[in-house]
Amino acid sequence: MLVCQSHKPKKNNFCTQWYSTIPLFCLVIFPSMLFAFNDSEMASFQKQISSKPLGVRIALWAEKFVGTPYDPDPLGTYVTRRVIVADDRMDCMYHVFRSLELAMSQTPEEAIRIALDKRFMDRGILERGIVLNYDDRFQYGEDMLDSGKWGREITAEVGPLTSINGSRGRARVEMISKKNIIQYFNKNSEPPLIDGDFIFFIKSPEKRVANEIVGHIGIIKREGNGIYLIHAGGRKNDGGLVRKVSFINYVRSMPFAGVRVSRIP
Repeated sequence: MLVCQSHKPKKNNFCTQWYSTIPLFCLVIFPSMLFAFNDSEMASFQKQISSKPLGVRIALWAEKFVGTPYDPDPLGTYVTRRVIVADDRMDCMYHVFRSLELAMSQTPEEAIRIALDKRFMDRGILERGIVLNYDDRFQYGEDMLDSGKWGREITAEVGPLTSINGSRGRARVEMISKKNIIQYFNKNSEPPLIDGDFIFFIKSPEKRVANEIVGHIGIIKREGNGIYLIHAGGRKNDGGLVRKVSFINYVRSMPFAGVRVSRIP
């Protein structure tokens, strides 16, 4: 099961030492993050960005949630509450769920209908606002990627592939290794990543806890020559936030073996 195992950032990059003062800090600096967006605000932003390409909309919605507190619920607050919308806290899977659903839709109501497809192995069942079959949800990031519901896998188009042991019926998994990603940047080159690409971070076999291959998920945003990762960074027992960080800086210090990448057409 994916538990969004991000890593603790170095304090000179992300001020980890502030974790204990996050509530006060957020009240002063990010007062809006204390409240989820209402339908009117969502609809307004959907209309504002409706003419932009889908990938750009995905990245903009991902960025819209920056500052949202990390979800400490082991199942996910949305699963425990049996609801589609629980935007007051986010883990990495819920963050990419909402970013895609809102980007693909024209209204908050349509986003809910899209969620019933994108979050589930088959299809979600919603009655009177309650999800009846979250047991059928995606619980592993690799299942999301391999389902085809989360776009076309473009890992081989982004960089040279390395193969490692898989799990849960997958003998081997191909990824771009951490070393190869760093080499791209060291050669003053950039991997061909664009707005809205989904990055699935791959765990080494010896670090897997519940046979999970994917340990974390994030979304790419391009700004000029910069490549940024937007992700719900944290751990279930240690807090965190939705953050926007330099992609290469994240990769250099990440605990993952490599990445796989998908793109919605």
